[in-house]
Amino acid sequence: MGLLLDDWTFSIVKQEVPKTQEKVSPLRERMIEDMRIRGMGDKSQKAHIRALKDFAASLGRSPDTNVTPSTFNAWIVALRFFFSMTCDRDGMEKYMQFRTEPRKLPIVLSVEEVSAVLASAPGPGLKYRAALSIGYGGGLRASEVTHLKVRDIDSDRMLIHIERGKGGKDRDVML
Repeated sequence: MGLLLDDWTFSIVKQEVPKTQEKVSPLRERMIEDMRIRGMGDKSQKAHIRALKDFAASLGRSPDTNVTPSTFNAWIVALRFFFSMTCDRDGMEKYMQFRTEPRKLPIVLSVEEVSAVLASAPGPGLKYRAALSIGYGGGLRASEVTHLKVRDIDSDRMLIHIERGKGGKDRDVML
């Protein structure tokens, strides 16, 4: 495994080198090809490469020090893919367990606080107030609210149809 990680770290030490000059190890090329074959998106591929790069950089210290559970879990996902697909070593995943992150309850605004937020909407018209109301009431992301069309609101069924939300997925939320 030492040679494997040395091979990997050799190709990732130079972080700021333009792609045309960057020397990529055969192992990294093989992993990139494995991700392409399995249909991973560009962002997922970059996240896996970045996670392995960060993990390799952390080998000088304990990987669980000063690392959030979400970063640690991203490393685990990338390492599981790397070992099972690229290195064809399926038994490794039993040694790589996810860390749980304590879930925090969301902050729920009171009726008065929601009214104050809606009242602070700019402009004399209802456009911004309606956008804030739909966004907050439906739990929509800001980008989802900005991409809404009138046809996306089904008032008969009391649904809002979200097209290409997070992850490029469509979904329906209650109006």
